[in-house]
Amino acid sequence: MLAKTYSAAVVGIDAFLVEVEINATKAGENSIVSIVGLPDAAVKESRDRVRSAMQNCGYPHPQGMTVINLAPADLRKEGTAFDLPIAMGLLAASGFIDREKLAAAAIAGELALNGRVRPIRGVLPIAMRMREEKQLNALLVPEENASEAALAAGDLPVFPIANLQDAVDFFNGKPMLPYTGKLEDGNVANLRQPDFCEVKGQSIARRAMEIAAAGGHNSLLCGPPGTGKSMIAMRLPGILPPMTLEETLETSRIHSVLGMLEPGRPLLRTRPFVSPHHTASDVGMIGGGKNPAPGSISRAHNGVLFLDELPEFKRNVLEVLRQPLESGNVSVSRANGNYTFPAKFILVAAMNPCPCGMSSVHGCRCKPNEIRKYRGRISGPLLDRIDLHVEVMRLDEDELIKVPDGESSADILKRVIVARAIQSERFAGTGIFCNAHMTPRDLQKCCRIGHGSETLLRNAIRRFSLSPRAYDRILKVARTIADLGGAPNIEEAHLYEAVNYRNYDRTDW
Repeated sequence: MLAKTYSAAVVGIDAFLVEVEINATKAGENSIVSIVGLPDAAVKESRDRVRSAMQNCGYPHPQGMTVINLAPADLRKEGTAFDLPIAMGLLAASGFIDREKLAAAAIAGELALNGRVRPIRGVLPIAMRMREEKQLNALLVPEENASEAALAAGDLPVFPIANLQDAVDFFNGKPMLPYTGKLEDGNVANLRQPDFCEVKGQSIARRAMEIAAAGGHNSLLCGPPGTGKSMIAMRLPGILPPMTLEETLETSRIHSVLGMLEPGRPLLRTRPFVSPHHTASDVGMIGGGKNPAPGSISRAHNGVLFLDELPEFKRNVLEVLRQPLESGNVSVSRANGNYTFPAKFILVAAMNPCPCGMSSVHGCRCKPNEIRKYRGRISGPLLDRIDLHVEVMRLDEDELIKVPDGESSADILKRVIVARAIQSERFAGTGIFCNAHMTPRDLQKCCRIGHGSETLLRNAIRRFSLSPRAYDRILKVARTIADLGGAPNIEEAHLYEAVNYRNYDRTDW
């Protein structure tokens, strides 16, 4: 007897519709199950999980030859989400549930051996895909994933399933209400966020972070150990504008595929802050692997990627950042296909000025060639893509002893939101949301300079040997500084400040 239902395969961060077909013949006493349609090892192992779950719930496994086809056959199927639809197909083929009702439903879930339905990854993109299928009238997902699915399913009813018997009852007509629970925000918004009012001194670095937040600029913090570089970087997400609904869904989808969403909290409302260890590989950074998945830079999408101890990262790991910093996405090519992951983030890097960390203060033990070798671990092309080069100095005794008296993140955020509103109006309808993403055409239109400013830029180009990219980034930073000040045009003072943030474009770096 033939039965079918629908499920989905998650590839990268996208879900694709999969038709699950089961053909059971009762010829023979032995039970033989064949799964076809490019299943991976986890899908093949579902035969044993499904068999045990059915038997422990009181349902016999079909005898004879059973063929399970996962169509389309040329799409690789991965993960454990096919357990529940396969079990439902086997029960329908054996006459235990309504086949017609099953054929109008989409199902995803992993089965435990006792019949309990376990949560799975990628429910958010699965629900987004299923809502486009007009022939479906129900989406069955694990109970723990119900809020996540309901968020993206649109008008498609979502039914939470706790165990195999719940699914059987649903298809046999037992009344069951779709999920209507309250959707909670992720990241536990009630937790107190790090605040800039806790930072002592460092007015230059605080100003640089405000500019970075207002214009979406990348920054490099360089200073001796213990000066607060990491502390300052961790407070950047708190002064970034709230995410739009589109940004929230896109960011949450990435975390859903990686299984990083909290149960019952399907939305990430706060911008992500991702800080990979300096031993991370290039695959861990940009994504990939045998079954390509997003990496650290995609986890930081719409948020902040913080690279502490920048020179300690492997050279090849740092170099793979160059293309995503320009394009806002990363393309991973493998033998079984090409995958594109979003990666629009603000990069904040931190480093010591030399191996001992004391180059800018008394007591440095490093030789000049050791300092050059240490700084040489950061390539010129990568440094060129960082807009703000900030020296973080040691605090004097008065600054250390006194109570922090700087502005709070809430006060800084108000100015950042005003500056972003100016940029939203400026770039309306262009797909650009902040100054850091301006194209050359936008630069010509929005960053015109006067004669006095031109002289300043000429001197900077000669002194720092600025590349065309560095020149463009100075203009973008100057435009952001002008927006923070409410100035319609870029003035000489704005350019002067922007040039001062290119400290490491000097030829001795």
